[in-house]
Amino acid sequence: MFRTGLLVLGLLSVTDLLLPLLTDGQSPPMAIALVSAALGLAGLVLLISAWRGAQRAILPLIVLRAVSAATALPAFVAPDVPAPAIAAAAATVLLTAAGATLVLKGRAAVTR
Repeated sequence: MFRTGLLVLGLLSVTDLLLPLLTDGQSPPMAIALVSAALGLAGLVLLISAWRGAQRAILPLIVLRAVSAATALPAFVAPDVPAPAIAAAAATVLLTAAGATLVLKGRAAVTR
C-alpha cells in the first residue's frame, strides 16, 4: 500500500514536471506550469528518499503534493477554463488525496 501511494505521488510529480511542455500558456498559465514543474522536481527528490526508507521525507512529500494540487483549484472557478483542463484538475486533486492516503495508511501498517 505504501509503495503504491508513492507511485501515485510520483506519477503526479512527473506530470507536474512536464506541465510546461504540455500547456498552451493559457490553461494553465505558464507561471502556474513553471511553479508546478518546480514542485514536481522537489516531489521526485522527496519521493526517492521516501522510497529508500527515509521516514522524514514522507510528510514533506505529502505537503508538497497538496500544495501542487492546490494550484489546480482555480480551474474550478476561473472563467473560460476548457473542460479537459477542469477534468485534469479534478484528477490531480483526487489522485493526490488517494496517493497521500495510501502512503499514510501504508506507513502506519509498516510501523506497527
